[in-house]
Amino acid sequence: MTTAYQEHLSVLSHRYEAAMAHFDLDAIVLASGEKSYYFQDDHTHPFHAYSGAQQWLPFTLGAETYVVLKTGEKPTLVWPIRDDFWHAPNPVPSGDWQQNWNIITARKTDKWFANLPKQTAWLGPQAMSFAVAYEGLKAYVDFDKAVKTDFEIQAMRQASIRGAAGHIAAKEAFLAGMSELEIHLAFLKASQQTATQEPYPGIVGLNEHAAVLHYEHKSTEKLSDSRTLLIDAGANEHGYASDITRTFTRHDDDFNALINDLDTMEQKLCRSAMSGVAFKDLHQDTLAGIASLLHEHKICALSVEEQLAKRIPQVFFPHGLGHLLGLQVHDVGGHQADKMGTMSMPDEHAPFLRLTRTLEKNMVITIEPGLYFIPMLLDKMQAEIPNHGCDMTRIQHFMPYGGIRIEDNVVVKNDQPENLTRIAFANQ
Repeated sequence: MTTAYQEHLSVLSHRYEAAMAHFDLDAIVLASGEKSYYFQDDHTHPFHAYSGAQQWLPFTLGAETYVVLKTGEKPTLVWPIRDDFWHAPNPVPSGDWQQNWNIITARKTDKWFANLPKQTAWLGPQAMSFAVAYEGLKAYVDFDKAVKTDFEIQAMRQASIRGAAGHIAAKEAFLAGMSELEIHLAFLKASQQTATQEPYPGIVGLNEHAAVLHYEHKSTEKLSDSRTLLIDAGANEHGYASDITRTFTRHDDDFNALINDLDTMEQKLCRSAMSGVAFKDLHQDTLAGIASLLHEHKICALSVEEQLAKRIPQVFFPHGLGHLLGLQVHDVGGHQADKMGTMSMPDEHAPFLRLTRTLEKNMVITIEPGLYFIPMLLDKMQAEIPNHGCDMTRIQHFMPYGGIRIEDNVVVKNDQPENLTRIAFANQ
């Protein structure tokens, strides 16, 4: 019986053989990359393998690992041997996956590449001198990475389950009055990972910190009046990420009502993520939805149409609706229009939109609308938008709560999308 992993390898082989035929190549080397060091230190940065190499293996790749591809042959894995008594041994992982591979073990000084054909391309960092540069090869293979195989989607289901467990633990820690650091530690413990294993540094913001989009600190101070928790954090399954955001509040008040209405809007957007839909259109729908919330909650007296004309929603929702998700949290190819690397960049109305493609079946995307009370943007609005129609007294009332973001990970389908995040929460 063909396994999901074997089917995954078959899809990748087809994609890369097409690339080799298009660029008249004999071989492609995919390099995981090498460790890098902090300046004047012998301590390394956390290592993340190049996604193009990681995509081929069912476990997390380390440094100095190579995948060699030749048309019509099994892929070859070049596995590093380290004569090292400082660190744990690094054996080749066991398992049925090996039957689909040629495996070579090599020390750093070994010339494993000596017999590679002349027309060999390199994808990844630190290209060796034998490799021939091919303009456009990276874009050619990146474009297809947006459409995930069943093996990849299953990995992201597992990452979602662990991420959801972490979010539930974080909510409990918040309600118990814990600090940002303690909430993050609760998330890590429940999601079974260390901070360096997270697919991206988790964001944990209490109160006004929820209005900082990429809030990077973890305060150790317990607050006597923690009103809001915004947590944006995910988990990792052999390289594949979940990317989940939730906003919690302690009281059943008008800010909680705003969270609930944004959550309803977010779920409607998730259900709209079907093949054939232009993601830019979903973003525009989000701006109209934010305008509607601002009006309904008496934050802005202007109509939806007037708000859109004056760009009021962008004051409260300044980022894009979402992005491709996979081996990279902001996965590659989001602005590509085709394999040739033609770019479709966002326009001035959505300058931070990371995805401009038309959705296809089995793309995995994030849907993450937000509504924030950001002092800098509110000051700019008052200075630059006459007759903005916003109730500044009511805004001042909401500012101590910071803001709201709700983010789910969605598999695009021809009809009903699969919301990995909601399913993971439901099964906890």
